[in-house]
Amino acid sequence: MTRHKPRLGVQIEECIAVASLALLVVITLLNVITRYFTDDSFAWTEEISVFLMVLMALAGASAVAGRDSHIRIEFLFNRRTAEGTEVPRRGLKLFAALASSAVFLLLAALFARWVWDQYQFSETSMGLGVPLWWYGAVIPPLCLAISARAFGAFVRTLRAADAGGDA
Repeated sequence: MTRHKPRLGVQIEECIAVASLALLVVITLLNVITRYFTDDSFAWTEEISVFLMVLMALAGASAVAGRDSHIRIEFLFNRRTAEGTEVPRRGLKLFAALASSAVFLLLAALFARWVWDQYQFSETSMGLGVPLWWYGAVIPPLCLAISARAFGAFVRTLRAADAGGDA
């Protein structure tokens, strides 16, 4: 199966995901070393770690959506009908890309509302006491990026099929 290259590169999302993972490793290592030598841990590490994991997952998902490389249900995608013909893969790819785009667009709207509520009611985190919307503010743009990348995969699949290419 041919993967189509996105018009806009996914290097930004990849850099965000890699930086998040690297920072997560450093923070966790520091916490383990501190806990080992002092029997005490940094209270803020769990809070930051959860934020970094969410950031890493969403940035990575955006990069993967841009490459149209998300995990598919191979059982359905590679299945043959009773007559021995292949299931129409193009239709499955179009449906999956459009459904992903719609779901992440909805998530962006819901998370934007959630962030607004956190801002409006001045919610603060338990560990550091910083406003919670600081952590949540990155989620809606990343959900929008995933939605846009998935929609781009939808468009590329349509164009490849219309041009007679391998979809």
